[in-house]
Amino acid sequence: MQRLLETIIYNLRWILAPIYMGLSVAVLLLGVKFFHELAVVIPHILTIKEVDLILITLTLIDIALVGGLLVMVMLSGYENFVSTLHINETSEKLAWLGKIDSGGLKNKVAASIVAISSIHLLKVFMNTENIDYDTIKWYVIVHLTFVGSAFAMGYLDKIARESEFRCGNR
Repeated sequence: MQRLLETIIYNLRWILAPIYMGLSVAVLLLGVKFFHELAVVIPHILTIKEVDLILITLTLIDIALVGGLLVMVMLSGYENFVSTLHINETSEKLAWLGKIDSGGLKNKVAASIVAISSIHLLKVFMNTENIDYDTIKWYVIVHLTFVGSAFAMGYLDKIARESEFRCGNR
């Protein structure tokens, strides 16, 4: 009975596979949005104000960062929690693939969230004349919360790894 239960629980990891597939659809949607933003700005490139062009560029960077985050979560999550990716030797393999464990993935996600938050905060600062002080204050507080959380997670992960090393588990 115990063996059957363990087998069922272990095989349930495959429920994550369609979730990771859904993330690939989200990457596709981000690509559509990215090129839509470009198509909207290109006809107006000679008349658009510099600050507006910078804001649009920051939006494009933001989309690219979120897309990269999704790809990293999708591929690393699948490989860590579902199954090993069997990539054809003739195709290019990402250097980090197979090297990020769940702790490393967590830290990379936290760092990506901080980077995305930084882009949003920069967009807010570029547009201060249209945003009230309280809203700006809350953006800064939320961003600092992300920074503090990422730092704390990284520090705790470092402590855990050092503890494993000292205990001889590594």
